[in-house]
Amino acid sequence: MPLHYRSCSFRYRRARRAVLDGLDLAFPAGNTVLLGPNGAGKSTLMAIGASALTPRAGEVSFGELRPARRADVRAYRRAVSWLPQRAAFLSGMTCHEHVAYVGWLKGMGERQAWRAAPAAIARVGLTEKATDKVDTLSGGQRQRLAIAQALVHGAELLLLDEPTAGLDPRQRRRFLDLLVELRGSVNVIVSTHDIADLDQAFDEVVVLEDGRPRFQGGVARFEDHAEAGCLPGRRLESAYSVLLDGAEA
Repeated sequence: MPLHYRSCSFRYRRARRAVLDGLDLAFPAGNTVLLGPNGAGKSTLMAIGASALTPRAGEVSFGELRPARRADVRAYRRAVSWLPQRAAFLSGMTCHEHVAYVGWLKGMGERQAWRAAPAAIARVGLTEKATDKVDTLSGGQRQRLAIAQALVHGAELLLLDEPTAGLDPRQRRRFLDLLVELRGSVNVIVSTHDIADLDQAFDEVVVLEDGRPRFQGGVARFEDHAEAGCLPGRRLESAYSVLLDGAEA
């Protein structure tokens, strides 16, 4: 059940040029990493996929659901969860309360959301923090809590925009481990600048440049673009550079 962009165009008000211009792109099932430099259009693409922004032309769909159809909006937003770069939290709530609250906002009944929250919290490894105030969590723990909020109502697709920004190497490792654990139970698209360890957590790579896909394919095929003689530990970085340099040529 892919996320599909069909002839999507988007321009911010007063901007001189469009961020996306007639974009056609289908994301497959599984874990996909969305790479690209600043200004490539990654965050805009994610916001449109979450139905937080509406394309000026074209449409986006998830399976048979289309947010442009009023009858589909609620079901679409239940199926597709979005975590922007800066996840917002309400001060004074415990982790359990916050996750249940988000479930209620997504259309769950109050009791249903309260009962579903512990399972979502357990999936991200925060059970021991369930009764702690959100304000006391570390940056990495907050990122995991944000994912629990996205999972509590049974989302089928998670859109995560720069989720490892500000995380230390240990926290990032835990995040990647979580993506591996979620594989097969929920689809994930992660926008990031960090290309280390792609082969461990992701199935598909999309490289976006100037609002256009420069590459889409499996991690092994992405790595094949690395320069000859590149050190094994630098092949992913090399492949990324080669693809972007080729786009500029």
